[in-house]
Amino acid sequence: MSSLHIVCPLCHTINRIPSDRLDDRPHCGNCKQALFTGQPLELDSSQFQRHISRNDMPVVVDFWAPWCGPCKMMAPAYAQAAVHLEPKVRLAKLNTEQEQGLAAQFNIRSIPTMIIFKAGREIARQSGAMSAADIVRWISSHL
Repeated sequence: MSSLHIVCPLCHTINRIPSDRLDDRPHCGNCKQALFTGQPLELDSSQFQRHISRNDMPVVVDFWAPWCGPCKMMAPAYAQAAVHLEPKVRLAKLNTEQEQGLAAQFNIRSIPTMIIFKAGREIARQSGAMSAADIVRWISSHL
């Protein structure tokens, strides 16, 4: 039986979960909280690298800003997509106003921009607001 490394969205501890138990609502071995909440995870620079490189599942990051109208419009759709995609994919958000260094590192020129990371590497990128169905379809097409 294979297992996956899953980073806890709350305490950021790396958990090893049998792959056939992902749908059983696994909990963190450290803080005992649910590993999947059906909500996008808010990341900052101190957690970003750990989540994109140590999760064995793909991580999709929405690069956004609080002043961005399209970002605000897409936020509910992105949250809805998380419900459909977890536990196969982790959805996260990164505020580019607070994390300008990471936005520059990933050459974010327009927002919202979503990037799919797998094993710490970027595998796809999409700019512009999308509906929940389009987000799910776009992510699924790249995995």
